[in-house]
Amino acid sequence: MHEQPAYPVGLRLTGRRVVVIGGGPVAQRRLPALLAAGADVLLIAPSVTPSVEAMAETGELRWEPRGYRLGDIADAWYALVATDDPRVNAAASAEAEERRVWCVRSDDAEAATAWTPATGRSEGVTVAVLTGRDPRRSAAVRDAVVEGLRDGPLTAPRHRRRTPGVALVGGGPGDPDLITVRGRRLLAEADVVIADRLGPRDLLDELPPHVEVIDAAKIPYGRFMAQEAINNALIEHAKAGKSVVRLKGGDPFVFGRGKEEAQALAEAGIPVTVVPGVTSAVSVPAAAGIPVTHRGVAHEFTVVSGHVAPDDPRSLVDWQALAALRGTLVLLMAVERMGAIAETLIRHGRPAGTPVAVVQEGTTAAQRRVDATLESVGRRIAEEGVRPPAIVVVGDVVTVA
Repeated sequence: MHEQPAYPVGLRLTGRRVVVIGGGPVAQRRLPALLAAGADVLLIAPSVTPSVEAMAETGELRWEPRGYRLGDIADAWYALVATDDPRVNAAASAEAEERRVWCVRSDDAEAATAWTPATGRSEGVTVAVLTGRDPRRSAAVRDAVVEGLRDGPLTAPRHRRRTPGVALVGGGPGDPDLITVRGRRLLAEADVVIADRLGPRDLLDELPPHVEVIDAAKIPYGRFMAQEAINNALIEHAKAGKSVVRLKGGDPFVFGRGKEEAQALAEAGIPVTVVPGVTSAVSVPAAAGIPVTHRGVAHEFTVVSGHVAPDDPRSLVDWQALAALRGTLVLLMAVERMGAIAETLIRHGRPAGTPVAVVQEGTTAAQRRVDATLESVGRRIAEEGVRPPAIVVVGDVVTVA
């Protein structure tokens, strides 16, 4: 005898009453999706897990600490019955049946009037899979579909008109796998991509042929400064009705001039979306085995741009104050001036023997690490031929095994 198939449907639960009977691990797993759907959740259980209790304490749901009573399902749009008492589950499920409320029963799928599918999201698509009484198979199919959408074997092109605008996307430190899921999705939907040299270049090779890819470093700027020319290019393409991604290395707001671009776009009336990225200040040291903080070693870390020499009047860095700090110092764009920076830190009191690590091309196949001290780092960079991009880490965390 063939199993009777279920009829799939999506429920719109925003502001609508959902009753959950039971506060154990099953309820804990199911509640986040209900809350994310905007449901008005009433949870009834004598006791709950600490995570469920925290949801109640923060006002995400209402918890009545008692057992189920007849009438609890009244006015519900949807019910989840998940106690460890089969008699309670049967009674609550029977009430839901009588009141014509769709009800999921965790202990007996055959007695339920609804089943919870294995769900996942990617590319703005919700994937829901039902395979009858085989939840592991459902999860496996869901994972395969979601992975296909994220990595490219499966495509789900949008056919409705998209809203033109610009997304400032942080591409991460270099490894294309370290871009966020949202950043990768927006990149896949773009008409135009204006990319920095330090962005994850491998991702650009995956874009469809119709996507216009522009190297930001090669935008002609004539009488304009380079940044102003980039701003103008973003505005021009967005006003032409294109979906534009400004792909930047690391995070757009960490020495990425992302806020300047967002302000220029806002002034031009262009919608802006900011997608944070994994900053190289933390991820590159981690990829080289260096924690920027470590218990008993460093309880603080400071991120500094080294693109301006310490004795340059344009420098906004208080090097004397930095030298007095006991925590970790992470320097970006500092390779070419590291000798002068090290001398300045030593002159202001940082010990000459302070450990230093220089990590070039962090998170990529070309990554390499050069170890030194403040006293020797300038010489070591020259000897090893270290070139940008590279991150410099100063502090005792460098020697944490």
